[in-house]
Amino acid sequence: MVESNAQSNVLYLPDVSPVELRQSELVDLVSRFAPSDGMHQTAIGALQLIRASQPALRLPTVYQPGIALVVQGRKQAMAMGEVLTYDPLHCLVVSVPMPSVGQILDATPEKPYLCVRLGIEPREIGALILESGAPAVSPQKAPRGLQLWRVTAPLLDAVLRLLRLLATPDDLPVLAPMAVREIYYRVLTGDLGPRLRELATADSHAQRISRAIDLLQRRYDEPVRVEELADAVHMSPSSLHHHFKQVTAMSPLQFQKQLRLHQARRLMLTDGIDAAAAAHRVGYESPSQFSREYRRLFGAPPKAEIEQVRAGAV
Repeated sequence: MVESNAQSNVLYLPDVSPVELRQSELVDLVSRFAPSDGMHQTAIGALQLIRASQPALRLPTVYQPGIALVVQGRKQAMAMGEVLTYDPLHCLVVSVPMPSVGQILDATPEKPYLCVRLGIEPREIGALILESGAPAVSPQKAPRGLQLWRVTAPLLDAVLRLLRLLATPDDLPVLAPMAVREIYYRVLTGDLGPRLRELATADSHAQRISRAIDLLQRRYDEPVRVEELADAVHMSPSSLHHHFKQVTAMSPLQFQKQLRLHQARRLMLTDGIDAAAAAHRVGYESPSQFSREYRRLFGAPPKAEIEQVRAGAV
């Protein structure tokens, strides 16, 4: 409510911070363009909106490079031996594909979990680096694949401008690329800027690790020797191992193993196949080895863990 002083004609606004006002409008916009639960692809190619009306089970996923900004609710990502919690104060920046377990923590039908996800295009980041004159980064240390960043008012402004364009489709071809670039710029010039600059720098360690991850994703169900992987990205096996672990907290073979186990879990949950069939489909020759490694990652043998998930016990 707006109050006025009759003598001075000064308008007094309620005690609401600018950030709260931005977040309130973001909630309205995401609710409007994501009216039902699930992931909604928008008319802006890189932009997706996510809505959930109740807390979710812990589910495996492979996060793709992007920026995830929660505008209402709270979610956790469990990866690299860490638990990263992002909420309206923090966004998640993913610089390379990463196996993870995600869980929505806070969501109700009256106050659903709402999230904005914008994919990252390294070529756009590279162009912004050239235009902005951002300083070069040292190639000696590759960035972690998942990072939390505290949300800033300029970032919220840029995201707001992008989402407002969904209401004016005729403006999208001209204005949406500009708004997306501003979001990239805000992240690039923030605390996580060096990570994105390293990712976009030609022939950097981060780019080579990203190419190695891409190869492992395409061939997750095949035997891949570390020497073969290192040769494909023009690194020595020891250098590949060192920098790969900096980015993912795993060795290349551990990373591939997690890709296999995440995919097998998804097959059992969504396709209803049994553990032996899932193990074979993702490249395991030994069902007992699959069961051991599955239990080590997810905390229970395949059949029992899937039953727990379906029963809502985790």
